[in-house]
Amino acid sequence: MHNPLPHKIRNQQFWLTTDRTMFWEEEKTLIVSDLHFGKTGHFRKSGIAIPAAVYKEDLQRLVSQIQYFQPANLIIVGDMFHSHANKELEFFLKWRADLSDLSIRLVKGNHDILKTDWYTTAGIDLSTQTHTVDRFHFIHDITDHLNNKEGFAVTSSEENYFFSGHLHPGVRINGTGKQSLCFPCFYFGKDYAVLPAFSRFTGVAMVYPEAEEQVFAIVNQALIQLQ
Repeated sequence: MHNPLPHKIRNQQFWLTTDRTMFWEEEKTLIVSDLHFGKTGHFRKSGIAIPAAVYKEDLQRLVSQIQYFQPANLIIVGDMFHSHANKELEFFLKWRADLSDLSIRLVKGNHDILKTDWYTTAGIDLSTQTHTVDRFHFIHDITDHLNNKEGFAVTSSEENYFFSGHLHPGVRINGTGKQSLCFPCFYFGKDYAVLPAFSRFTGVAMVYPEAEEQVFAIVNQALIQLQ
């Protein structure tokens, strides 16, 4: 794995990786979003030929991140799973048994539709709207907060900071001539961050940072700060 990139938020140390994860040093917590485990199996069940190796590669990347950072906690800001249970999720349960000491907290996303007892069996703690650690808040879709749909109190930026997913953020980078390519990215606004989708079997939605906002594009095996 390439060296993580340090990034400070509210005087806390975070580390960004090209494997689309973020490690919170003070809390010994690995933060990810939109793993969509089981998605490839869901597509194959629908008759779309997606190699099983795609899911195994994503799971192995997560294992590598856990081995590297040795976190005490794993926070997933939504869409850990893609749909109903299938054989890929049975494989996940075997993987989970080998990491039983790791605390896993899932903030449920729109794709997390498994029955509650399945999460209990998997040793996953659930939050249905938001999860809070100190003054940091974890939510699946930041637009729910911005539009105040979930009833969160709107407070000053000095008090709260949000981490979210759902949007699968990406940026367009122009090359020589008229060439341009899209890449997944980490987006950091004044009051909230949007993490890239951990799964590589996803698309991206373009973000257009404004002044004082920061974007780190994941280009091959490098993190490039654009703003």
